[in-house]
Amino acid sequence: MATAACTAFGGVVEGSGERVGERLLYQRVSFLAGLCADLTRQSVAARWNEGSLDVLAAGVDGRGERLPSKGWMALRRLGWSQAVAPAAWVYVSDRVRRAAEEYAARTLRLAVHRRTLVAAILATWPADPRRRTEAEWAALRAALPAGVGRAEIRNRTRQVSAYLREHGRLPAGLCELEGPPEVAGLVLLAAMDRQQVTLQRVDAVTARLRVKLPLCPAPASGRDWAWHVIDIRLPRTVAADAVLHTPTLRPAGGRIAVDLPHSRPAPPVKASGHRVAVGFDWGVNTLLTGTVGRLSGQGETARVVTDGRPLIFDATVISAKLHRLRGHREHLAAKRDHYRHLADNLGAPHRSWAGLLDRTAVLEVEHERVCARIRHLNQALAWSAARWAVDQTAALGATAIYLEDLATLEARGRRRGNARLSGQVRGTVAEAIRHLAAKAGISVVTVPARGTSARCPGCLNPLGHHPAPDRLAERGWAWAHCTRCGLSLDRDHAAARRIVARGLLAQAHTVTERATGIRTIRTTVEGTVRWVRRPRKTTRRLRRARQAAIAPARPRGPKTTPGKGGPTPSRPADTHRRRAPRATGQPATDPALAATVAVKTSRRMPDVRTVPATTPAGVVQRPAGHDTQAPALPGLVPGHGVPASPRTETPPAWRRRLSRGTCRRRTHAAERTGFHHLHATGVHTLTPRFGPHPGDRQPRRARKA
Repeated sequence: MATAACTAFGGVVEGSGERVGERLLYQRVSFLAGLCADLTRQSVAARWNEGSLDVLAAGVDGRGERLPSKGWMALRRLGWSQAVAPAAWVYVSDRVRRAAEEYAARTLRLAVHRRTLVAAILATWPADPRRRTEAEWAALRAALPAGVGRAEIRNRTRQVSAYLREHGRLPAGLCELEGPPEVAGLVLLAAMDRQQVTLQRVDAVTARLRVKLPLCPAPASGRDWAWHVIDIRLPRTVAADAVLHTPTLRPAGGRIAVDLPHSRPAPPVKASGHRVAVGFDWGVNTLLTGTVGRLSGQGETARVVTDGRPLIFDATVISAKLHRLRGHREHLAAKRDHYRHLADNLGAPHRSWAGLLDRTAVLEVEHERVCARIRHLNQALAWSAARWAVDQTAALGATAIYLEDLATLEARGRRRGNARLSGQVRGTVAEAIRHLAAKAGISVVTVPARGTSARCPGCLNPLGHHPAPDRLAERGWAWAHCTRCGLSLDRDHAAARRIVARGLLAQAHTVTERATGIRTIRTTVEGTVRWVRRPRKTTRRLRRARQAAIAPARPRGPKTTPGKGGPTPSRPADTHRRRAPRATGQPATDPALAATVAVKTSRRMPDVRTVPATTPAGVVQRPAGHDTQAPALPGLVPGHGVPASPRTETPPAWRRRLSRGTCRRRTHAAERTGFHHLHATGVHTLTPRFGPHPGDRQPRRARKA
């Protein structure tokens, strides 16, 4: 099941045929949302006490019968809806009351969950809230319900600590710790029946919504309500065979947002029994770094092998843009608060008071715009990363995705990148991966994140972290090096190998939450990851034959290439062998000169280098190709205000304009990721026969597919 975000731009009054524009329709939906919000606010405020939350948490009514799952029916069973009534001389139907009561019941049930967490934290309040002992953690875990993460515990502990600093004592419960929650202006049409709303699908891209809306803010009778027919344009994410459900209306920002739930059957996903899986590690600039792993053997002989190819979703440019926007947002908020503080100190009679309030209003509007920009960019980045991860998994033939448990990840305040680390949308990425993987029949499981970057995936020896592969004597963060087995590779790539090994080796301990369906592995099973070569691709002869078959036909007749005086000389037949260089004074007929050096070509993944590459001049280079020891060129470098030198020669005609195929390939690559400045590993299929076959004891190179 998913929810599509749609927009209602207008409608028609069913009785009179009058066309209703977007502005008038927005006003009438706002009238209905205001009536529902008033009733919901009254219901929540009337039952915001410990006794009512106790009754709702028990789940039974006064006769001992179980409360129904629908919120409005549960409130009516308890008799809580009788004390709530609209304003005088305002007519509201019973269906509108149902929508308000449903919203109130959902709000109170969420409060029951928070109340359970607060009660457990208060019962086991530690001596030092910032650092609990092992005994205090054990007592807290015993009092908390199953599935509560460290993030929820941390947030509630900070809330109670703030109350303790302000009042000098601990609160008695949730109702004293915080007031009644705010109620948003929305209409839950799912709680109504056909006498108030109907929904039907017209075609593959259009749905028709019939809803009874008020014609004024305070309708006095049923004559002030009228049926409105609204055509909703369905996005491409809603499949043609999807079943539509009753939506929710949210008037906000001058437009009517329609949250349209839709469902479709999904293939069954198994929790265990996976042989090929992909593990992804979270990063700061590189949002996702993954690798594929294959489980070989069974029982005590089970081990994980990988082909060594990293899967990288590099969002460095987008991350830098978000970091700048967050800094700009904080700057605007500081200026807004400063002007507001000055206006409060001056008072109304001062002549500068009105000007300061005007500046505050302008900064508030700009602050909201920057916040909206950050939200939209985070949402687009999260779904782009999730789509890329699911596409990689499906192309590799894997049946499971293993992620780090987000509840165990927290910025400790020891690195300058904590601002970017805490501002990432990892929760949104994880939810998007679960949603898209469910459609593809892929299981998504979280594994413990503790120690994934601390030990070597090949020998489980403690890793050393360094800035770069050519600076192993310095302490850093980005590069991992093992002194026992000599492993040297990117830190996130090493952590991804450990994650996929933990998932495949401990998949028998997978736990599925019944309420949310989230799968988690809480048992840590350590195992080494062996590197094996990928199978060879097709031979050069077959590849050339395939290219010749798809190439366009060459025209018959003599060639008419301008400026060409004769035919092109043919290449020597032995192109894959080169002659050794002749030393000074060595005769041409020397037998050593006739010896050749074979240069074999292969499309397999190369071995991971343990030392940096070296140029023929003896200069050490980093893996990315940056020269670290060669002297810089004399003079100013173009850029940063320095003009580039004029070009003296005219570029050839074939460089003046890109071909149509090149432009099309670049456009398709940008559309696949959603960003034009995003670097991600291309989606390549991989035959599942890589690595050792089941039953083999020693890793060996796989045979040709």
